[in-house]
Amino acid sequence: MADGLKPVGRFAPTPSGRMHLGNVFSAMLAWLSVRSRDGEMVLRMEDLDTQRTSAEFAQVLREDLLWLGLTWDRETPAQSTRSRVYDVYFQKLDDLGLLYPCYCTRSQLHSADAPHLSDGTYVYPGTCRHLTREQRESFHREPAWRVMVPDREWVVSDRVQGESRWNLATDCGDMVMRRADGVYVYQLAVTVDDGESGVTEVVRGMDLLSSAPRQMYLQELFGFPHPAYAHVPLLLAPDGRRLSKRDQDLDLGKLRQRMSPEDLLGMLAYCAGIVDRTGPVSLQELVCEFSWDKVRRDEICLGAEMNCFRMI
Repeated sequence: MADGLKPVGRFAPTPSGRMHLGNVFSAMLAWLSVRSRDGEMVLRMEDLDTQRTSAEFAQVLREDLLWLGLTWDRETPAQSTRSRVYDVYFQKLDDLGLLYPCYCTRSQLHSADAPHLSDGTYVYPGTCRHLTREQRESFHREPAWRVMVPDREWVVSDRVQGESRWNLATDCGDMVMRRADGVYVYQLAVTVDDGESGVTEVVRGMDLLSSAPRQMYLQELFGFPHPAYAHVPLLLAPDGRRLSKRDQDLDLGKLRQRMSPEDLLGMLAYCAGIVDRTGPVSLQELVCEFSWDKVRRDEICLGAEMNCFRMI
């Protein structure tokens, strides 16, 4: 991000249910980062999966953010309405000669013979990259579409996690841009949405750190500048589980019945390392206290804090 440029951050929730504590944690840090430098906040609903998301959940998310005081300056169109926009950028990739159809099945991709990283994720080996026209026509089904990735190093300088180095050719392989059912994938949609919205910084959970080099590659292809990244620690339940909407771990529906916004924000700010005390804190106080240098780097296990969140 260029020096002196007004910071533009974003909330990008998925309207598939009530926010849990981890969602609120990331949203709070994104808001504080922007507001502490008199920047602009953008709200965007990431609802590519229309089977799991709804307008009703989107409205609940808006209401929960406003209850917390996490306001935004503008809301951009939801991803489910932007297929024609994504078509344009998909065509750009095709014009560059970087797209090809992929007919690999899920079982093939996850088979024991396929290359995998130490965390179990597969690396696409380019199986369909050089298929002939005759071979493609022999499948008689709609393909997914992948973009070729270069064999080069990407350096992600993260405000929380520090510097990391990635090579897309060995870390993930050629990436899917559009599924066989015609739905565009997260990486393409988010890159386009952030770029067109003028987002200059992206704050999200550290589980999405590997998305940064993938999006940096697409940003270069589309002509967008790289935003600054901050991948914040995940909040874990006492048993080590990641909090999830599916498990309804401490979602806002329950927390709003038991705590004030100041109580909730104060506890999360303490967990993050922004303040050194527990207790209610206003957003304005946190704006004055905020610094990325204070934010903890490693995952945060909610032990005693969990009881505080559950108090009545």
